[in-house]
Amino acid sequence: MELRHLRYLVAIAESGTFTLAAERLHMAQPPLSQQVQRLEEDLGVRLFERSRRGVTLTEAGQQLLDRARTILALSEEFRSFARGLAEGHEGSLRIGMAGGVTLHPLIPAAIQGFRQARKGVEVTLEESNTPALCAALRNGQVDVAIIRPPVFDPQIVVLPLMDEPTMIVLPSSHARHKARKLSLHDIAGDPLILFERHLGPGFYDTIIAAFLQTGVSPQLGQHAPQVAAIIPMVAAGMGVAIVPSYLSQIHARGVSFHPITGPMPRATIAMALTRATPNRAVTAFEAILRALCTQGQGALGLAGKQS
Repeated sequence: MELRHLRYLVAIAESGTFTLAAERLHMAQPPLSQQVQRLEEDLGVRLFERSRRGVTLTEAGQQLLDRARTILALSEEFRSFARGLAEGHEGSLRIGMAGGVTLHPLIPAAIQGFRQARKGVEVTLEESNTPALCAALRNGQVDVAIIRPPVFDPQIVVLPLMDEPTMIVLPSSHARHKARKLSLHDIAGDPLILFERHLGPGFYDTIIAAFLQTGVSPQLGQHAPQVAAIIPMVAAGMGVAIVPSYLSQIHARGVSFHPITGPMPRATIAMALTRATPNRAVTAFEAILRALCTQGQGALGLAGKQS
């Protein structure tokens, strides 16, 4: 028995005659009659009572008709779901994010835009550090990751998204907390709160390199478990910090944010995926995120010229 046999059953039952059913199925009547006869022999039951006025379902045929419709509906649902998977409208998208990038307004905006455009795709989020996310990509635990480069892994493709300026964060008790702008030289003698290097070696090295370019060595203080945890540590008076400018949206009491003059570290955010052909959902998410980042960077650049 094949699915087409169930379509024959439904068409004949709904049409009332083999002739009309054959027209509906775009086939000749004799082959249709032969196929139905073979189906009846295969099932071991008579499906139709035939007369000059047409055909009617037998009791067994009537009971099988509902099941045939159910199977055909499930078959179409299966096909539709498969097409949705191929086109990125169904399935799942697992997004990994490096610590702190979720606080950038463009990231949740991209996720929301994707969910609205691809309502059949289940989106799950996982926050970790860049090295762990690259391992998760290789192991197939996430489909795409928002990370901080660089990444030295031949299996991972890194697509830059945005290059953010950074700001100095001071506790309110600091002597310079009312200054509009600061240089790295201004905080060279203060304990610098950083995250562990292995959590984000690219951003960590960029900060240290900027200090060296200024001609001073930073005084390293306590380590934060992740970038976002730095702000409350500064508020507690444990030291000063350098963070991506978007973290200034965290209105924590007891801290002030200051643009940096002179050599300034840049906080780069990128998308990472494996070299294997990405599914359509990944491609769609990439397009939405890239478009938002392009618009966002343009707005940032315009704001910078006006300030």
